Amino acid sequence: MPRTTPRRSSRNAPRKPAAAAGRVPAYRLHKASGQAVTTLDGRDHYLGRHGSPESREKYSRLIAEWVAHGRTLPSPGEDQPSISVNELLLAYLRFAESYYRDRDGQPSEKELGHLRAALRPLRELYGLTPAADFGPLKLKTVRERFVAAGRTRTHVNKTVQRIRRVFAWAVENELCPASVCHALQAVKHLERGRSDAREGEPVRPVPDHFVDATLPHVAPEVAAMVELQRLTGMRSGEVTIMRTGDIDATGKVWCYTPSVHKTEHHGHERQIRLGPKAQEVLRPWLRMDLTEYLFSPARARERRFVELRSRRKTRVQPSQRNRRKARPRKLPGERWTTNSYYAAVQRGIATANRLRRERGEDEIPDWHPHQLRHSAATAMRKEYGLEVAKAVLGHRSLAVTQVYAEMDATRARDAAGKIG
Repeated sequence: MPRTTPRRSSRNAPRKPAAAAGRVPAYRLHKASGQAVTTLDGRDHYLGRHGSPESREKYSRLIAEWVAHGRTLPSPGEDQPSISVNELLLAYLRFAESYYRDRDGQPSEKELGHLRAALRPLRELYGLTPAADFGPLKLKTVRERFVAAGRTRTHVNKTVQRIRRVFAWAVENELCPASVCHALQAVKHLERGRSDAREGEPVRPVPDHFVDATLPHVAPEVAAMVELQRLTGMRSGEVTIMRTGDIDATGKVWCYTPSVHKTEHHGHERQIRLGPKAQEVLRPWLRMDLTEYLFSPARARERRFVELRSRRKTRVQPSQRNRRKARPRKLPGERWTTNSYYAAVQRGIATANRLRRERGEDEIPDWHPHQLRHSAATAMRKEYGLEVAKAVLGHRSLAVTQVYAEMDATRARDAAGKIG
C-alpha cells in the first residue's frame, strides 16, 4: 500500500544545538561560502577559510571565551554583556564558594559570611540595576546604609573594599566595563574624625579575675577553650577547630598547627606551642579519631542530657524518655564557631551577674574571647619582651604585636621615677 505521508528526511529534521546537549559546538564547513562556521547561542560565527590555521585559531579562541563566560557570549554589537547587579552577585558568590576554602577543601564560612553581609544592602538597593551603571554615588549610598546601622568606621571601610573586589572580578571576567571598577576606586576610605561612622573602641586585655568569675558558669568545653586562649594567645577561630591530628605531642612542648588560620593565603605557616599547663587543659579532650574536633556542641548537648538524667530523683515517665523534637530547626554543630563560642561566653557572664546581683556583689564587666589574645600578648611582652610575644602570636611585624601587647605601665612609672 503506498504511503500517504511523505517520508521526513533526516537532513531536514531540526538539529539539537550542541550547547543545549552539553557538548562543545563543532568546527564545520559552510558549503555555500567555503568558510568555517560554528554555532554559539543560536548564532552562526564565521571564522574564515575552512581548514586554514587562522580559522582554527579563531575557533579555539571563541570556544575558550564561550566556556570561560559560562557557555554564553555577548550579544552582537555589545562590548559587554548586559547583566544586572543581582546576576553579577550570584556569579561572584559561586566563584567565592570555590575560591575561599580551607586546607580540607571546605568552604570558609567565616569569609563567605562576611561577604554575604557586605553584599546584602547592595542587592536590596541596586539588585535590578545594570552592573555597568553602578558608580561611585551608588557605592556611597550603600556605604551610608552601614554607617546608619552603627557599624564602626573600620568595618565600613572593609565592607566597601569587599564590594570593590566584586566589581574588579567582574571586570577581570568581562562581565562589566573596566570603567566601573576604575570609577569605584575614586571612593576614598572613611577617615578618622571626618565621617559620621563611629570609632571602635580598642580591644583591651581582660583581667584574670573577670575570667575566673565567668568560668564556673559556662560549659566545660567553653571553659577549656578560654583557658587555652589565655595560656597560648591563639585566636578564637584557631581554638574552635582543634583536632587531635593537628597536634604534635612528641616533645616536651606540644605543637599545634591549625588547619586554617588568618594569614595562610599569604603562604605563612602558623604553629602554636602548648606548654605543660596548656597540655593539662587539653589532655581530657583529645579524641581517638584524629579528624574529630576536640570541642563539639553536639557532644556537649548529649553529655548534658546524661548529667540531667543522672541527677533526676523521680522515675522517668515513658513519655519523657525521649523528648527531642522530631524535626528541630537547628541541631548543634560538630564544632564551635567563633560566633557560638562568643555567645556561650556572653551567657556565662549573664548567669554570673544574675547570681552576683542576688548576693549584692558588683557585676562582671562585659568581655569577649578575643580579649584573651590581648591578655596573653601583654603578659608575654611583660615577662619575655616584644620579640617573644611576636613569635608566640604568629605575627610577621612587631608593629602588629604592639597593637595586641599593651606596654607595662608599672615599668614606665618606675623608669619615670628614677629618671625624674
